[in-house]
Amino acid sequence: MCLALPAEVVSLDAEKETAVVALGPVKKEISVALVDELRIGDYVLVHVGFALHKLSPEEAARTLDLIRDAGEDPHEEFAA
Repeated sequence: MCLALPAEVVSLDAEKETAVVALGPVKKEISVALVDELRIGDYVLVHVGFALHKLSPEEAARTLDLIRDAGEDPHEEFAA
């Protein structure tokens, strides 16, 4: 399954327009070229290596809960 998953921004490289994001213990480098004004600690919706838009921490938690309720492990999906 290919999902867009919420993840927290843990570092930013403005020059390369990339960020490292984390979902639990899993970290990935992604493009943030599509999202303006990101800061460390923001949550973004990630799909195929791109941040699509910012989310509130509450919306990120609700989305992850919905994915778990559907029987999926978001950490496993994010690591794939």
